[in-house]
Amino acid sequence: MKTAQSFDVIVVGGGHAGIEAAYAAATMGSKTLLLSLSIDKIGTMPCNPSIGGVGKGHIVFEISALGGLMPQLCTQTYLQARMLNTSKGPAVQGLRLQIDKDAYSALSQKTLLQTTNLTVLAGKVETVLQDASGAVQGVTTADGNTYTAPTIILTTGTFLNGLIHVGKTNFAGGRRTEDAVTSLAAFLRNTGLRMGRLKTGTPPRLLRSSVNTSIIEEQEAHQLDYLYEFHPVKVEQKIPCYITHTNETTHQVLLDNMHLSPILSGLIKGKPPRYCPSIEDKIKRFPDKSGHHVFVEPETAAYEEVYPSGLSTSMPLEVQEKYIRTIKGFENAIITKPGYAVEYDFVEPDQLHATLEVKTINGLFLAGQINGTTGYEEAAGQGIIAGINAALKAAGKAPFILSREESYIGIMIHDLVTLGVDEPYRMFTSRAERRIILRQDNVFYRLSKKAYDLGMIHDDLYAAIKQENDSVDEAMHVITANKTMSEWLKIFGELACDPYIMRQHLGEHLSDRAIQQLYAEVKYAEYLKREQREVEKAYKYKNLIIPATLTITGMPGLSKELQEKLIKHKPATIADAMLIPGMTPAAISLLIFKIRELQKSSTESL
Repeated sequence: MKTAQSFDVIVVGGGHAGIEAAYAAATMGSKTLLLSLSIDKIGTMPCNPSIGGVGKGHIVFEISALGGLMPQLCTQTYLQARMLNTSKGPAVQGLRLQIDKDAYSALSQKTLLQTTNLTVLAGKVETVLQDASGAVQGVTTADGNTYTAPTIILTTGTFLNGLIHVGKTNFAGGRRTEDAVTSLAAFLRNTGLRMGRLKTGTPPRLLRSSVNTSIIEEQEAHQLDYLYEFHPVKVEQKIPCYITHTNETTHQVLLDNMHLSPILSGLIKGKPPRYCPSIEDKIKRFPDKSGHHVFVEPETAAYEEVYPSGLSTSMPLEVQEKYIRTIKGFENAIITKPGYAVEYDFVEPDQLHATLEVKTINGLFLAGQINGTTGYEEAAGQGIIAGINAALKAAGKAPFILSREESYIGIMIHDLVTLGVDEPYRMFTSRAERRIILRQDNVFYRLSKKAYDLGMIHDDLYAAIKQENDSVDEAMHVITANKTMSEWLKIFGELACDPYIMRQHLGEHLSDRAIQQLYAEVKYAEYLKREQREVEKAYKYKNLIIPATLTITGMPGLSKELQEKLIKHKPATIADAMLIPGMTPAAISLLIFKIRELQKSSTESL
């Protein structure tokens, strides 16, 4: 009989949630075990090899401020850096990095294997062991090993009863060429947890030498001072990215073959992501569009394959080959790997505490796509919180919870655990009621003290962060003491800050990020006041009843997504509506206005 090895925290799964969970728990001093189906698959990017974007980038910045690993890996493995939404204000801009997926995976493995307090082993977990009270005790693996721990984190991604689809062909699998996990799915169902089925997908990969990039538009990298980490870096473009478009011929090929699509024929039962649909789904949903963007992006520094972002599909290979070659630059493209869809089991996340611990199973935490989310960033954001809380629980300490008022990670988790999901969850800045406060430029100001208190960041880094934060406080004291915000904005520049002028007025020692932060505080001063008034208004009217006669469908000023959510959840009061994910103060104000308008109309008609 094999002797059980004992740990404080066991993490199951080596994707982006598992990496952050294991790294966080070990960094905090917990004896941690990471079990992955294959060590050389840890840190794999099965879909787009990019990290960040609008909303998603905010999560990665927060992971950085909390001492996580993803930002460190990004700095060393990026191929191109771009700041999205630069025509808009700093609150809704988003850093996005194209990543060398091979280098990222290799570096994540190397880093974890060298992390103190962390053991990394290959193994397929068969079941979770529980004591008489139902609390977790450990796990057993397919090779007969037993590992014990008072806390366990499941980060199973798309592997729970994973089913891969290409055309009308389907087979069990969690990712391309990797087995599905059935035993853990059965364990979770047997515990009585409510579970559902979701779907995601990926486009075909193309041989780089078969793509004619000379006739399509190149996307230039941006000159930036910082990536996701605190310290500045010299940012350079290593490999270019390009953009092309589908056309009416592409769409006709797809329309002619819609009967072969497993997602449209009903063969796939899992709910697909709303904001990253397959190309065949796009054609059906947007029949009036004559073309869709296709971003042509490198997967590695070797640049042997390109990733055509925007062409996710589960069509048969022969259809993929036909429609791909209708696209400009792809006329002679060779598919090296076909696109596919994968549907998988997930746990309804409203069964979790805000710590990501399962309410009914003491010591069991869930993070990543198992909770109904999509994306590397959302998974990593959950992973770091689950890892921190598992370590705290194992040590008998109070939990760590981020509120939605102080972080995007807090928003995501609050959305998940309060209302659950009915489609794969993706982060957007529009989900944040206080997005003007939750910016990229002030993330270290907001969160690093919490990380330092947890033991997630070392003394030298925190000293540097504190020095910058103190300089911001001193400068804000000068700003608020001498002039109005409007006067400062005229001095600094109405459209963009002038660092030279700001340093003249506020101190030569200010870093570029501190200047960005101060400029944003000045620029958004009036908006912050207005937002606070909207919050106060919503609070005042929180008990206002939403009448059944209020017409939600087609309400001007209310997005289609929020209309759908209001119709689905049928909130009885404004307070109930405020709990719906993505419901902004402006949307709440609109509802209040429409309700009062309806009340006034009803009164006048009497």
